[in-house]
Amino acid sequence: MIREKDGMLLRRSDGEYLQIEAWGENALRVRATCRAGFLKEDYAALDDNRGAKGIVKISEDSGTITNGKITCEILPTGKLKFFNDKGELLLEEYDRNRFRENIVGEFNSALEIDPRMYEPVMGTSNFKTTLRFEASQGEKIYGMGQYQQPYLDLKGCIIELAHRNSQASVPFYISNKNYGFLWNNPAIGSVTFGKNVTEWTAESAAQIDYWITAGDTPAEIEESYANVVGKVPMMPEYGMGFWQCKLRYQTQDEILEVARKYHEMGIHVDVIVVDYFHWPNQGDWKFDNEYWPDPEAMVKELSSYGMKLMVSIWPTVEESSENYKEMEELGLLVRSEYGKRIGQLGNACFIDVTNPDTRAFVWDKMKKNYYEKGINIFWLDEAEPEYTGYRFFNFRYHLGADMEIGNIYPREYAKMAYEGMTAEGQENIVNLLRCAWAGSQKYGALVWSGDIDSSFRALRNQLAAGLNMGIAGIPWWTTDIGGFHGGNINDEAFKECFARWFAFGAFCPVFRLHGYREPFKEPLSDHGGGKCISGAENEIWSYGKKIEEICKKYIGIREKMRPYIRSLMKDAHEKGTPVMRPLFYDFPEDEKAWEIEDEYMFGPDVLVCPVLYEHTESRKVYLPEGPWRCLETGEILDGNTTFDCKTTLSDIPVFIKAGRDVGV
Repeated sequence: MIREKDGMLLRRSDGEYLQIEAWGENALRVRATCRAGFLKEDYAALDDNRGAKGIVKISEDSGTITNGKITCEILPTGKLKFFNDKGELLLEEYDRNRFRENIVGEFNSALEIDPRMYEPVMGTSNFKTTLRFEASQGEKIYGMGQYQQPYLDLKGCIIELAHRNSQASVPFYISNKNYGFLWNNPAIGSVTFGKNVTEWTAESAAQIDYWITAGDTPAEIEESYANVVGKVPMMPEYGMGFWQCKLRYQTQDEILEVARKYHEMGIHVDVIVVDYFHWPNQGDWKFDNEYWPDPEAMVKELSSYGMKLMVSIWPTVEESSENYKEMEELGLLVRSEYGKRIGQLGNACFIDVTNPDTRAFVWDKMKKNYYEKGINIFWLDEAEPEYTGYRFFNFRYHLGADMEIGNIYPREYAKMAYEGMTAEGQENIVNLLRCAWAGSQKYGALVWSGDIDSSFRALRNQLAAGLNMGIAGIPWWTTDIGGFHGGNINDEAFKECFARWFAFGAFCPVFRLHGYREPFKEPLSDHGGGKCISGAENEIWSYGKKIEEICKKYIGIREKMRPYIRSLMKDAHEKGTPVMRPLFYDFPEDEKAWEIEDEYMFGPDVLVCPVLYEHTESRKVYLPEGPWRCLETGEILDGNTTFDCKTTLSDIPVFIKAGRDVGV
C-alpha cells in the first residue's frame, strides 16, 4: 500500500517498509527496512536537514514525490525511478522478477531478483542488504573516497566499503548524468559499478539508506551534498604553506635543530611535526620527558620562527600504559568477539571513540599533556583503525558491531579532538587524520593518503585518490610527499620521484613533506620513547643541492599563492568546493574534460599537469577553453588544444587562466 504522510511517500508491502522524503535542496532520502521500523540511533552522515516537504502524488498503486529538481516515481512493484526536472531518467532500480507484463517497459523475468533484497544475518535482527540499480551506458562515476588505484572514473570498478591503511570509504559519488548519490550506511560492504548492474551491499545492517540529488552542474551537486553532510571550517593561515615532517624526530633537540636551519635559510615552515612513539607507552598520551624535557620551551621557540607544532596521537593502548586498567574498567576500549583485545594492533588495543565517555577521557589527557603546553593541532593517526588482519567481524564498539557501524570510526575520532578544542574556544580547527567517512569534514578532518610506497606508481594513484576524495566531499587532503615506504635519500631514481612529487604537493590542498626514509636510524635506547627506530633525514637539503633548489622554488610558489589559496579554502568552507578537482568540475560542458584523468584544477584558475612517469622530458597537455598562461615560460596559449609540453626535472606544466591573479 502506498500513502502520503507529512510530505513523505510511504509504502508497506509484506515485510518491507519504504519511506522517501525531501532532504535538503533538490534531494531525496530513501530508507527501507524489513524490521519493525527505522533506527532510532542515526549513524548516518546526513545532518537533520529535511528542508521543504516533498510534493506527493498518488495514483492507485503507484506514486511520485518531487523536491525541486528531482522526482522519484514508485511503481506498483515497489521499484523506484529517479528523474530530473527535465523529465530525464537519472537512475532506476534493477528489477528482474516475474509478473511485470502489466507495467509498460518493465522486465518480465524468471530470475526473481528484486531491487532491494534482505538476507537475514542469523542470530541477529540485521540483514545483509543488497540494493541494485540499472547500469547506464556511457555513465561516468567519480568520488567514493580514497583507493589505491589509478582510476579516476570508477565505472567498471568494485569498491570495498571499508577502511584500511591508505583506503578511506567515503561513499558519495557524482555521475556525469547530473546526479549525486550517497550510500548512507556505515556498515562494512561493497559496491560494484558494473557494466550490467550497480550493486550495493552491507554485510550487516538494519536498513537500506541512501540519498540522491539532482543538479545541472557538478558544482551544484557538490554544494547540495555539502549542505546536508557538513562543511570544513575555515582553514587557518598555517594550513596554506609548507609543512615539514619525517618519521621520526627522536628528540626535542633534533626537531629544534631542523627548525633553526629552515629559519636561518629564510624558508618559512608553517607546521613542523613530532611523530609517533614520543611517549613512554602507547595510551599514555604524553611526552617522554627523557627525550622531550621541556615541551613548552619547544613550542615557544618554534612559534618565534612562525612554526606551529603538530603532535601525533594514536588511538592505541598497551597494557603497560598508565591508563589501560582504568579504561578497561570503564568500558572505553574496543572489544574483541574472540580472543584477547590486546593484539588488535601489535601489542595494543584501540580506544572506542563511538563512546562519548571515551572521547571525553582521551581528550582530557590530550588537554593536560599537550593542549595546555601550547599545542593545538594534532595528527590523529591510525584512524581507520588499522586492525591486525582487518578482521572486521571480530570487533565490537559501544554503538554496535564493527560489521554494522565500523566505518564511522574515523569520523568519531575526528569528533573527539574537535569537541575538546571547540570547548576550549578554539575556532578554525584542523587536525590530520589517516582516514575519513562522510561527514568527517565538519570536524576539521584533513585526510592524508596513508602509508603508501615511494614510487611513480604510487604517485599516479595519489592523483586519482586526491581528486576522488574532493568529489566525495573531503576538500582537505594531502599526501606524504615522496611516499612513505621505500625511499632511499641517496638513490638517484628516488630523487627524481621525490622532485616530481614535491612539485605535485605544492598544488595539493595541504603541502606536506613526510616519509620513512632509508637508511634507517637505530633506536636511542631500549625503553620508553627511545626504543623506536627512525628514518633518515627528510628535509629539503637531505637530497643534494639540485633537489634542494627545486624544493625552494615550489615553496616560493606556494608562498606567493597564499591569497589565492585562502580564497579556495573560503570556498571549501562556505560551499564545500573541492580545492583540487577534475577538469570537468570547472568545464562541465567540455566533453574532453570528462576524459582527462592526469590533469586537474587547483581552484578555478590554475591547471596542473603533474609528471607521473620517470624519465619524462615532455608530456601531453589538454587546455580547456582559454586563453592560458604557462607558469614556467609566461607564454599565452589558446584553449581547446592538445599539445606536447616539454618538462625538466625542475618544473611541471602548470597553466594560469590568462588575466587571473593567483600570485605567480
